[in-house]
Amino acid sequence: MIEFNKKLIFRKFFFDNTYFFISAIFTLGIIVWVIQAVNFLDFVTEDGHGLGVYFKYSLLNFPKIISRLFPLIFFISIFYTLNKFEDNNELKIFWINGINKINFVKNLVFYSFFSLIFLYFFTSFLVPWSQNKSRVFLKDSNIDFFPSLLSEKKFIDTVDKLTIYIEKKIDKENYENIFLKDTDNEKIKFIYASKGKLINNENERNLKLFDGKIINVNNEKITSFDFETTNFDLGKYLTKSITDFKIQERKTSDILGCYVNYFILGNQSYYETTQCNDPAIKEMQKELFNRLIKPLFIPILTLILCFLLIIPKENVRYKFSRILIFSIGLVIIIFSELFSTMTSKNFFYFKLSIGIPFLIFFIQYFILYFKINTFRKES
Repeated sequence: MIEFNKKLIFRKFFFDNTYFFISAIFTLGIIVWVIQAVNFLDFVTEDGHGLGVYFKYSLLNFPKIISRLFPLIFFISIFYTLNKFEDNNELKIFWINGINKINFVKNLVFYSFFSLIFLYFFTSFLVPWSQNKSRVFLKDSNIDFFPSLLSEKKFIDTVDKLTIYIEKKIDKENYENIFLKDTDNEKIKFIYASKGKLINNENERNLKLFDGKIINVNNEKITSFDFETTNFDLGKYLTKSITDFKIQERKTSDILGCYVNYFILGNQSYYETTQCNDPAIKEMQKELFNRLIKPLFIPILTLILCFLLIIPKENVRYKFSRILIFSIGLVIIIFSELFSTMTSKNFFYFKLSIGIPFLIFFIQYFILYFKINTFRKES
């Protein structure tokens, strides 16, 4: 019966904390996402992408926002729940039912390891997948919002290898005095048309030009001819949005495979000009730290908050200890962010970053264990 009561009170504590954590991280995550999504409007107004691409691209950035907020919100949720239970005298229920503080700490750390696994899923799998998917949307998207790009008496070079100038815009589809410059390596094509009609739908995306002239420049050879009607295909052009895949968007297994085999073992067969090369080592060290090592600060933050158990609220130092412990936790979160930058500088910092979380964790645990036993003997 006593064991059953212990499970119930632990279940209530973890349920309350999980509920607060999920509510807080999604609320703050949506706020950050909305602010960030406003900035992504540039893809519509400047780069010519459609609303569908814009929405999918911005939505796929949501997992990244959640993963970045996770450590801070987890720390705040544990801090809030512990203080709420202490202020409402609910922590005394644990002690009355025979749960000592060391046992409470072990259960809380065990709970943090579950959260750590969840964060690993985000940083190692979901975030790289979503970032990769968002890049695919940009890479494969055509200029499906082309009319918004065309303005009167402005040179439009948003589209890669294509410059457009329109003297007069009659409506969204019809224009007068159109100048086009199409660049393809050493070949340059100049097109002038007195009138033009934009055809932009699912089946066709081109400019239908009337009464104009085409000038081809190829290796200093110039040819020209007049036309009454011609179609200029827009479907083959992409915007100047960055479409190359970054290291942050690659699979964790691919990054690990390159780093271990090429950089550590010196296996030259893993060399690849765009994915696995010498200049990429610093960025890979930073990315591996963010995905595999940085989440290890979750149990560390949990142990820091367990120091709140040492001093009861009746103690005159309790309020000061609250502020001090919360401040130390924030410092460690900031430290983990700074260390992420340091790991990209050289291999020494990267090796150091692997051992530091474990060292801090065990030092904390032994100090906490000693403090709890000392305080229990004194009281």
